[in-house]
Amino acid sequence: MPANLTPQYHKANQRYRAASDPKEQLEALQEMLKVIPKHKGTEHLQADIKRRIKEAKADRLARKKGRKGPSFAVDSGPYPQVVVVGPPNAGKSALISRLTGTELEVAPYPYTTHEPRPAMMPFENTQVQLVDTPPVAVDHMEPWLGSLARTGDALLFVVDLAADDLLEAWEGVVTRLAAQKLFLDELPPEQEDTVGAMAQPTLVVANKSDASGAEDALAVLRDVHGRFEILAVSAETCVGLEDLRRRIWEKLALVRAVPKPPGKPPDYDDPILLPRGSTVTDMARMIHGELAEHLKRARVWGSSDHAEGQWVSRDHVVADGEIFELDT
Repeated sequence: MPANLTPQYHKANQRYRAASDPKEQLEALQEMLKVIPKHKGTEHLQADIKRRIKEAKADRLARKKGRKGPSFAVDSGPYPQVVVVGPPNAGKSALISRLTGTELEVAPYPYTTHEPRPAMMPFENTQVQLVDTPPVAVDHMEPWLGSLARTGDALLFVVDLAADDLLEAWEGVVTRLAAQKLFLDELPPEQEDTVGAMAQPTLVVANKSDASGAEDALAVLRDVHGRFEILAVSAETCVGLEDLRRRIWEKLALVRAVPKPPGKPPDYDDPILLPRGSTVTDMARMIHGELAEHLKRARVWGSSDHAEGQWVSRDHVVADGEIFELDT
């Protein structure tokens, strides 16, 4: 369903992005929630705004109480953010290093990572931010990790096919996240009415597929946790990494709209990222609010449903990779 975000919403969103004062950010978020259209196409966005409002209020309260300490918020700029979680020694850092080309500290012992470490993963003509985090065990999780996992657009849950305690390690992570009302992919029925409970889109990655016994371990994992799609990869040999890169993008449920100024070639290197189901009007608002107000129609290229250069309406739903020239 198209999001059909209103000009009032986009103005409030611009105020939020421009604000540096926590009070101004909170006011802008509250305005966004007030004016956003309430329908199925905006349910995920509404939940995200409510989560940010809750965190903004908690941050203001902490400031008032004079609490001091490091900030673990990670800014992803205009790009989507995927928070990477997993048990000790699952190989998260090595996997992120392979996917991003960024050298993160990797060691054969647990708890190498002590704070969030972001790195940008190229995907075709855009990027996705991956955030490495400290490992989660049944008896320990950094207190700030749950909040960070909520702020991302999706989770990458990395498990170790070479671990003797594979299933126990899985449950340790899930239990710790659930203690903070955060769940993988969907809310359990008993949590649907729980205040603050949230489900994050989650992609499960079974690392170390090159290890001895990995095939049998993968079969057990898929048998026990069959509701999840589980991708087998190896950070060591790079097996499965290109498929993983694409599945991360698909899990984010975004589309890339390529702008084409009149009389100029398309700007393939700077696509506009939109939630799946967004319309040409939503795309125009991302460029400028007034552009959306005066938009009449658009020409589209690269569409599977329309001829090259065909005119489409303001309500045309954007498909990934389509090229648009706007008519105002």
